[in-house]
Order: sequence, then structure tokens, then C-alpha cells
Amino acid sequence: MSGSVNRPVRRRTFVLGTAAATGSAALAGPLAPSASAASFGYTDDGSNYVIDTGASLVLKVSKTNGDLTSLVYKGTEYQGYGGMNSHVESGLGTSTVTITQSGSTILVSVTHGTLKHYYAARSGENNVYLWTNKADTSVSATRYIVRVKAGLFLNDEPDSYTYAPTTVESADVFEKSDGQTRSKHYAKHRVIDYDYIGWSAGGVGLWVVRSNHERASGGPFYRSLLRHQSTDGGGLYEILYYGENQTEAQRFGLQGPYVIAFTDGGAPSSALYHANLTTAWADSLPLSGYVAAGGRGRVAGVGITGRDTAYAYTVGLANSAAQYWGSARASDGYFSIAGVLPGTYTLTVFKGELAVTTSSVTVTAGGTTTLNSIAIPSSNDPSNAGAIWRIGNWDGSPGGFKNADLMTYAHPSDVRAASWTGNVVVGSGTETSAFPCYLWKDVNSGIIVYFRLTAAQAAAAHTLRIGVTTAYANGRPQIVVNDTWTSAVPSPPTQPSTRSLTVGSYRGNNHTFTYSVPASAWLTDTSAYNTLKIYVASGSGTTSFLSAGTSVDAIDLLT
Repeated sequence: MSGSVNRPVRRRTFVLGTAAATGSAALAGPLAPSASAASFGYTDDGSNYVIDTGASLVLKVSKTNGDLTSLVYKGTEYQGYGGMNSHVESGLGTSTVTITQSGSTILVSVTHGTLKHYYAARSGENNVYLWTNKADTSVSATRYIVRVKAGLFLNDEPDSYTYAPTTVESADVFEKSDGQTRSKHYAKHRVIDYDYIGWSAGGVGLWVVRSNHERASGGPFYRSLLRHQSTDGGGLYEILYYGENQTEAQRFGLQGPYVIAFTDGGAPSSALYHANLTTAWADSLPLSGYVAAGGRGRVAGVGITGRDTAYAYTVGLANSAAQYWGSARASDGYFSIAGVLPGTYTLTVFKGELAVTTSSVTVTAGGTTTLNSIAIPSSNDPSNAGAIWRIGNWDGSPGGFKNADLMTYAHPSDVRAASWTGNVVVGSGTETSAFPCYLWKDVNSGIIVYFRLTAAQAAAAHTLRIGVTTAYANGRPQIVVNDTWTSAVPSPPTQPSTRSLTVGSYRGNNHTFTYSVPASAWLTDTSAYNTLKIYVASGSGTTSFLSAGTSVDAIDLLT
């Protein structure tokens, strides 16, 4: 599929797992305890609550601030990066921390103002279950960072390695001596693409299994930092809300569980994936904002018609309180999304990453909302419009354009990037791969597309469309045809206000610009090439790759 994500496996370092078909898949049940869990319990060492899971994991939680201060697995300490603990954000500060034990579960509760955070350990398991309930903006973002000691999983510098001699941008993008760029932002993966992230070496795997992100923001295609490594150690992230390149307002409420999981080097159990707080043992815990399975519903659709079967389709549910998604079955478009909080949602069908139809659906606790076949109106898919020529595919991503794959894990200045300049000839067979995925005012504005028209085509006015997936600093395209006709500067659509194109993300708000080009603008000589020059218009931005820019989805001239 155009715009797909590559998943290379690096030596001793893994970002593993294909996301489950339903983003809100429920946790089927706890892992079976080990045969011997006699040491399960907790003690108080004065500064920390010390929890022995009765398996191979002993952890400590600070009684002062709720930081995770120690993770000892099979006798080896894994916690510790640059002298820092593992925690919400960069540490909450002074908090109220309590601990309780009920049967085979130990729960640590952390209260910091209006924010509540929880750790749970289960007898015989090498897992730590975490939940975070953020009630307001008193904590700016919402993330949990597992900070891992240096040397335990050090690898051959993946794209998220954050130590290099030269700073390229904003003190968080770096360049190695060979010209390759590195940043903690470069993760390749959208939320829908992964179940867990982490590392494996020497018969030990350390993973963070993501939650279902029901109270997160940005939808299934959102990209955010997942991990980083440096000479000081490494960090694994669960990003529950991140303001960078954000397309939605922040949601509040309980999120989780997400899980810190130790294994013998293999993948974490699939029973942990996208846990949805629906297990019997979690039902009994005093978690603020917790909603059990009986208080949730399901949405099922019998099918989707009007699909282009060359593409994968995703169905999303979203309102101001929660978000969910699920994959539509390739054969008929059937989908099922379970574990949904009651409420009325906007249901969106995505072709690739392009929204092609929306509707409203109401979910009730304990019920299933069954939808008849959803029809995608032909006019809602831009690909259905007849075109004289088309560059790229209308799928909501810059997939197929020059440098598109690289830009999810590298800076545009990276030595591996092909030249951002160069003109394009329609009919050459390389018009898409030759056209740059991004355009900047200060880098490649004014790129030229050459194309021929028949006499009949040249005698008529035509509509030119340019689809974009996001923009930086209000960058938007203005066109000039044959150096004689210039379009007006279009108004900028609403897009994220932060960096995007330089930190591994093209995801914003898809928008289509249309230009009505009069017949008088075309050349009447059918053997001559018409020229289309595309400029980036904006008075914002700075210079180079931080000048105003935009990401391209598709360009076409309609019949």
C-alpha cells in the first residue's frame, strides 16, 4: 500500500509487533502465575515500597514522588539513565503515595494534584501494569518514560540514537560524522502500527506494551517518539498526550493499562496488547475513572462498499472524550470495535489515511451497535475523478514521492535524502518518484512539472488539484502556468502549529487546494510542454527546512 511503514529489524534492537485489527482490543485475562510465587509481597525500606512479584522481578517505587526507582530482573538492575528514575513526564515531584495488597495483586497509587497514577504487580508475573488519569492541563503532556541503564541494550545506533557530534535542529536532532541524522523523534511507526516497543539482548527482553490510547489524541495515524538511546542509556515511552504536531484537542481521563514487560528475550505476551481495563482482577482495583467491560459497548459494521481494494481501510470512532479504531476486512469491509465507552461518536472511514466518509454512531453500555453496509460516495474519493494526468495517489500520505519513506526516520538534511530539487515530466513513468514529498519556501519552491495537452484539452479550462497532508508555518501552494497565469494565494487550512516535516511526521489535516485554470493559460502547440510551477506561499517560518513548507498527497489535472 502506498505510504506503508517499513519495519526493519536491527541487531539486538527491536520495534516489534503488528498492531491488532482493533485498536481497542480487550485484555483477555491475566497471564498465568508461575508455579512458585512464594516470595510475592512488598516491604518498606524507608524511601521506597519494594515489591517482589514472586517471579524474577523486584521493583521499587518512591514513597515521595511515585518514581520507579529500581527494576531488578533476574538479579540485574535495569532502571537508571543519566541518574534519573522512570516516571510520568520528567517526574511529578512531591506526591502522595500509598500501597495496598489484595490477594494476588499489589497496587501503588500516586496522587499529584489532580493527576493520579498507578502501578500494579501480579503474583508470578514479570510485568508492571500502569495507569495514568490526567484530569486537566496542570501537567502539560502525558507520557511515561522507562529509563534504562547504559550498556544493557546498546546497539549499532538506530535512527533514534540521540548522541552525535553535531546539532542540526532545536537541540534534539543530531548529525553523525557520516551525515546521517538521529533524533528521539524518528520512530517510523504510527500508533496503529505497533503493539509494543523495546529491546532484546542476552536472553532478556524489556518492552513497553502500549495501551489502547482511548483517551489519547491524534487518531490511529499519529506519530510520536517511542524510544531513544544515547551513551547514557535509553528511554522507552508511552505517549498518552503529546502536543507536537497534534491534530486534536487533548482528552482527559484514565488511560491504561500500559505494561512494562520483561521476557526471556522473546516478544511480550499478546494477552497484554492494548489492554482495556476489562479483566476481573482490574475490576476490583480502586482506579479513578475505571470503566469495566460491562460499562462498555461495541460497534460492528457488516461491510463497506465503494472501496478501492488496492488500499487498506480503517474505521475510526472519536468524540471529545475518547477515540478507537479498527481495520476493515479486505474482502468486504466488515469491522468490529469493542470496549468502547458509551457516547455518541463520529465514525470515519479512512482509505489509507484519507477520510472518505463520516457518520454518527451511538454506543451504549453492554450493547452492540450494528451498522448496515456503509457506502462511500464516489465523489468522496478524489481518485474517482477523471484526470488528464495524476502524480501520486490520493491516500492521505506522501507515500511514493521522493524521500517519503526516509522522512519518517530522518531529517530532510540527511545525506541519504535524494536532492529536494529537480523538475518532473508527466508521462516519464517516474513523475511520482521524482516529485519531492515535501516542498519548502526556502528549499525547493518553484519546482516545475512539464506536461503536454491535446488540442481538445488545450481548448478547455481545467481544474488543478493539490492535496496536502500537513503544513508547517502556514505553507501552501501557489501555482504559475506557462509563466502567464498565476493563481491567487489560497488561504491556509488549519494545521498543527509545531514542527512536523523535520521531526518524522507528515500527519496533519488533509486538505485539497483547487485552482481553476482558464483555457487561455494553455499552450496551443500540442508538441510543446506546458509548465506548472508550484511555489510555497507564506510569510511565516524561518530558513531552510524550517521555512514554510507542506507535505504532498497527490497532484492532478482534471478532465
